[in-house]
Amino acid sequence: MSKQTDRLSTEKIRGQGPREIFGEDAQKHDMSVKDLSKTAFKSLEQEFPKFKFRYRKIISKKEINEKLNSVDSRLGVTRFLAGASIRPDGGVIEVADNENKWRIVLICEAKHQGKDIENITHGVLVGKNKNQELMTAGNALERSYKNINEIRNIMIDEKHFPYVLFLTGSNFLTEPITVERPDGTKTTLRHDDGRLNRLDRITAANFSLPINQNCCKNIFISVDGQSVMLQAVSVFTKPTGWTIEEMLPIIMDVARTSLRIISISE
Repeated sequence: MSKQTDRLSTEKIRGQGPREIFGEDAQKHDMSVKDLSKTAFKSLEQEFPKFKFRYRKIISKKEINEKLNSVDSRLGVTRFLAGASIRPDGGVIEVADNENKWRIVLICEAKHQGKDIENITHGVLVGKNKNQELMTAGNALERSYKNINEIRNIMIDEKHFPYVLFLTGSNFLTEPITVERPDGTKTTLRHDDGRLNRLDRITAANFSLPINQNCCKNIFISVDGQSVMLQAVSVFTKPTGWTIEEMLPIIMDVARTSLRIISISE
């Protein structure tokens, strides 16, 4: 699949430009994370045969608002579109608790942004005049923020937040990486280059906790003697593509953390 992705992306670079490139890659990445979630769903059913799990693709704004309002009558009172909903890339996995209420145990999404590594490796130049080595970073992350905030809303009274975001591409580097062109010359992509790096945007969703760690268990801090609960996204990043074999242990660890916190009895 990676060879096909590279070929299609190269054709897009030569043709329609960066917006089409990111759109094509993002669609392929979303497809793989759907398969990943369904694999995790089957694995959870096998590992915990006495638990009842379900998988669904969407959560309606109506359901989110009802949850908010059940916690505090001031919340969840505004909705303009009757059919408004969110659709996380990998869907939503839930478990029935001891009171037969559905509780979220896993949500995962994946975003691919930045083809500089692939472009340099293949000797492809970018930009309007096809004379640039690097492409200015895009905004593939923006769609994630709505989903993250809405999941926080529906999990407002939970002590866990099993939202996992997998990132890949040159816009999500955590350290410098050197890439060789076909002619043997080398280019170093720096993680602190403002033209490329977009990780600081997503760390806004996990309170700047470390990258590549399970943040499922909520953090409690004290503000003027009041306890405040923080729900952080678990962000995992690689410069090149993730495989299902790499991602599955990560999301299974997050799902197991959710189950421990929910404390369902067998």
